[in-house]
Amino acid sequence: MDNPQPEPYDLLGVGIGPFNLSLAALADQVSGLSSLFCEAREEFRWHPGMLVDGARMQVPFLADLVTLVDPTNPWSFLNYLRDRERLFPFYFAERFQLPRREYDHYCRWAAERLVNCRFGTAVTALHWSEEHELYRAETGRGEVWARNVVLGVGTRPGHPEAFAALRGHPRVWHSADYLDRRHSLDAARDITVVGSGQSGAEVFLDLLRTRGGDGTRLRWLTRTRALAPMEYSKLGLEHFTPDYTRYFQSLDPTVRDQLVEAQWQLHKAASAETLAEIHDHLYERTIGRPLDADPVEILPGTAVTEALAGPCGGFELSCRHVDSGAEHLVRTDAVVLATGYRAVRPAALDPIAELIDWDEHGRYRVDPDHRVATRPRLTGGLYVQNAELHTHGVGTPDLGLGAHRAAVILNAVAGKTIHRLPARTAWTSFAPPAATVLPRPQEGNRAAAATR
Repeated sequence: MDNPQPEPYDLLGVGIGPFNLSLAALADQVSGLSSLFCEAREEFRWHPGMLVDGARMQVPFLADLVTLVDPTNPWSFLNYLRDRERLFPFYFAERFQLPRREYDHYCRWAAERLVNCRFGTAVTALHWSEEHELYRAETGRGEVWARNVVLGVGTRPGHPEAFAALRGHPRVWHSADYLDRRHSLDAARDITVVGSGQSGAEVFLDLLRTRGGDGTRLRWLTRTRALAPMEYSKLGLEHFTPDYTRYFQSLDPTVRDQLVEAQWQLHKAASAETLAEIHDHLYERTIGRPLDADPVEILPGTAVTEALAGPCGGFELSCRHVDSGAEHLVRTDAVVLATGYRAVRPAALDPIAELIDWDEHGRYRVDPDHRVATRPRLTGGLYVQNAELHTHGVGTPDLGLGAHRAAVILNAVAGKTIHRLPARTAWTSFAPPAATVLPRPQEGNRAAAATR
């Protein structure tokens, strides 16, 4: 007797961060398309360790779950304000960038109300059924079948190799845990923050505010040569448009990898406002005193080559100055690693790993629709969000492109245009002009003579 045909979803989302939540919000409005999004955690949480008081988003509020694709969608930020009776306070606040805590609250508002989001449901394994031509997902609540799968598992904190010997130490941890573990720094008299991105700047600023007057030495150390602000000019921001994404994907993979590293100021730097607040804080503290009166060190262009436990307690960081090559030793009591995040391959993919067409570096090959390349045997759509930096460029982790990417995936899954997307989104033309074949001088002369 044949196995019964399971009732599949059209779309199964694995993980519910902002990007898959955006896809869930857009899919919720599509009649006839069934979707389910599963998350292992019991509730939506967005970088809870970095919801520091005063921290603001680096994108405008229009970069919500849906507005840049469908401003009329009920899951917009403005509709959230209406539901919470905060439209007038927001109007008078005149804020283009939201407090980070408010963005988190908005996303939780949507996640708790979307019927296609299921929390406390981890997808532990994905299988491909050639018999049914469907995915079979194992979860803690039974099996789920689907025609298409979208991976939105997010990124994980990056720990530099230089700190491998201190992994798991209670006084060396990533900034992702900052609010939860800040109390562990209370007894430290020398604290080092590593990393010059927005997280590093916010952690250093928070320590200046909370520990600046108790004599604790605060050190901000980064291998980046300059504490330069994130690019925020209007034309510079056009790198975060679908136009640039299309251009980037047309480039040779080697060029793409080089560009991602070279464009650090587009996606890894701190905001000019946060850097200004740090400078203002130091300025105020040193009025009437020498600049070196406070035990504060800011050391750009300094790479940590090895970090070990010190013989008398604390830690010893072997450092090398990037420009001069000079080496020195830093002794500190605690380290906060603001060293970014890395895309990871979820263990749930292990059963179908051999059916995925990995590139030479073991990364996904991703097409313009964000579909992962697979072997011919796997005919179901496998899509990915925020793991395609190497194929789609600096806009990959940017919230401003989240709704657009979700719409692209939704259109591909539906096999038709659910959302009409703009053909052009930037003034800048990133690719060279199309080549034009000009006539040779003598050919031009003959052509002119023939008309006389």
